[in-house]
Amino acid sequence: MRELETERLLLRQWKDADYPAFALMSSDAETMRYFPSVLTEEQSRAIADRCRALINQRGWGFWAVEVKASNEFAGFIGLHVPSADLPFSPCVEVGWRLARDFWGKWFATEGAQAALDFAFQELSLAEVVSFTALSNKRSEKLMQRLGMVRDENTFDHPGLPEGHALRQHVLYRKKQPDR
Repeated sequence: MRELETERLLLRQWKDADYPAFALMSSDAETMRYFPSVLTEEQSRAIADRCRALINQRGWGFWAVEVKASNEFAGFIGLHVPSADLPFSPCVEVGWRLARDFWGKWFATEGAQAALDFAFQELSLAEVVSFTALSNKRSEKLMQRLGMVRDENTFDHPGLPEGHALRQHVLYRKKQPDR
């Protein structure tokens, strides 16, 4: 199992102590603005359990983010193989979700860059993708800061019903630097 360390962050396996903060974060309407809904404590626990299990299985995944200076749980950042039948599957995505107290500090950029470096250097992936709702301009700007390139076409996320405000998504890609 791998952990990633940056100047300010530790991307690590989940701990039981992370679950209450993750549940609080996942119940916050602003944090969950670009997701279909806020999560109940049970739904949040199920996601954290799944992240933990996938890290145990693969050695990588959506790691829990710990701020080194304070040892606080800030959210998650990492790599994931989406289970949805996306038009560009199979793929590995880089993703993040941080609690509002940790926004604007460039933690997502710092952690996502470490995850991309891991994807290319350790996993030797040819490409990593990232996607978000068309209206999520903050995440889209982060994808651009990471050097990802937007696909010309948008796509409808298959996990959201026809007519849902968040159904239309943008897709960004980053290729292995040597390719």
